[in-house]
Amino acid sequence: MTSDSVERQPVRLPKLPKQAILAKTFHWINVVSVFIMLTSGLQIYNANPVFGGRQGMHIFPLFTLGGWLAGGRDWHFAAMTLFALNLLWYGLYILVTRRWKHRFVGGNDVKALQVGRNEKRKAYAWHRIVYTAIVPILLLAIFTGIGMYKPAQFYWIVDAFGGWEALRIVHFMTVPAIIGFAIAHSLLALKVGGTQLIESMFW
Repeated sequence: MTSDSVERQPVRLPKLPKQAILAKTFHWINVVSVFIMLTSGLQIYNANPVFGGRQGMHIFPLFTLGGWLAGGRDWHFAAMTLFALNLLWYGLYILVTRRWKHRFVGGNDVKALQVGRNEKRKAYAWHRIVYTAIVPILLLAIFTGIGMYKPAQFYWIVDAFGGWEALRIVHFMTVPAIIGFAIAHSLLALKVGGTQLIESMFW
């Protein structure tokens, strides 16, 4: 083969990953709703900080949404409703399409971590473990959120956590857990498919 023929060969670009439009919609709704819940939640927090009471540490208003307690609550619970409905339809989607078999951890993933030597396969296994672990955390966030939204109607939720303050603390602690999941989810996706995989989730 001559040098000219080598130069004429087309450059093969890596195949771009493709995601279903429903998966992209799910990710966008999650990003928007979580951002609104986080910033409006900080507004609610400022009204009565979880740690230290009214004299506790306050969040700078630039990072809050709602302007005051009632405004923060309105934004927070509107976003929570959107977030919960988004999780519900996505759960039905992966159930009907059987995508759950490829989303959640299984015996093969544990085996891959124990004896496997393929680093990409191990990354996939960790990805599924993280994906599985976030489910009960999300359910806990929604469950405690409902108890805080309507404590009189759902008094049994408040009682299940030992009181209002305990319920607030549990709900508050789900926030860093969800943020940690988002970071781990992104880093593992980068390790498996690079920036192209991340971009394919949204564009």
